[in-house]
Amino acid sequence: MTTSPLTSFPAPAPSGAVAPVAPAAPVAPADGAGRADRAGRADRAGADAGPVGGSYDPAATTAGGLTGELARLEAQAELSFGAELRILREAGLDAHAGPFVEIGAGSGAVTRRLRAALPGLAHTAVDIDGDLLAHAAGCGAELLVADGAALPLPDDSAGFVLLRYVLQHLADPQAVLAEALRVLRPGGRIAVTEVDASCWGLAEPSYPELAVIHGKLAQAQASAGGDRTVGRRLTRLLRGAGYEDVALRPFATTNDDHPVEAFAPHLGPGRLQPLVAAGVVSLGEFALAADRWNRFRADPDAYVMLLGFTATGTAPR
Repeated sequence: MTTSPLTSFPAPAPSGAVAPVAPAAPVAPADGAGRADRAGRADRAGADAGPVGGSYDPAATTAGGLTGELARLEAQAELSFGAELRILREAGLDAHAGPFVEIGAGSGAVTRRLRAALPGLAHTAVDIDGDLLAHAAGCGAELLVADGAALPLPDDSAGFVLLRYVLQHLADPQAVLAEALRVLRPGGRIAVTEVDASCWGLAEPSYPELAVIHGKLAQAQASAGGDRTVGRRLTRLLRGAGYEDVALRPFATTNDDHPVEAFAPHLGPGRLQPLVAAGVVSLGEFALAADRWNRFRADPDAYVMLLGFTATGTAPR
């Protein structure tokens, strides 16, 4: 089964989705999802303005609108957070590594898990979408509504920055990486987690007839200014922004460790439903994807592996 769904991020988005909540003072992800694009925040007064977060629109990412996306972000974080946390710890994240700035925190699915794992870490969760970030309220992090390319934070004020499933949604990822470098103190660390559509999902049995359908997901994201192949450029993007000691760590999530049903938010037909409504995917294509997913989940020998990539770097000393 060829898989190439939209994430987030996050994811995301890295990496979120939201029902509107009044945000608190500077308050603020498919998983996951990053909403940090400077281009996305300007000129939004018109009725034709696009999503706040670049190519990421939490209300049009999966079946069920905002409610469905909130659930998807939680499921995404639950699948891979353990593997991601191990890489972050290896990169130097501990209770003394802060202040920690999470750009594109979205609904707080990962924020809450980070708070539980590192309760003593000074943590600021940033997102350009204040309604979305309001869902992270009460997690113990400071919430900040801001564009990731124009952070209201002093120079050299952070010890560690995380962007999880953010860059894939941005027309200008270098602007956000440069801003992260500005707020990092010398020797501070950055971690950037992403996917690459060419190798995001591996599954058996495979269904080649789904390749064109899933390709429409990546095409839709590209037409909105995103890039689901950004994973292959993470190290070059970090070096180009001025980071040192750049390294890349892949991580895998499989149904050896999670039930097949846990992968439904990624592999199931729900990700196609907004594209059906938009006329990008036909009802026949949607029915085909649903049938193949049902076959896959019923196969006792089915295997799925989702691959992510985390690039790390250091602010020059």
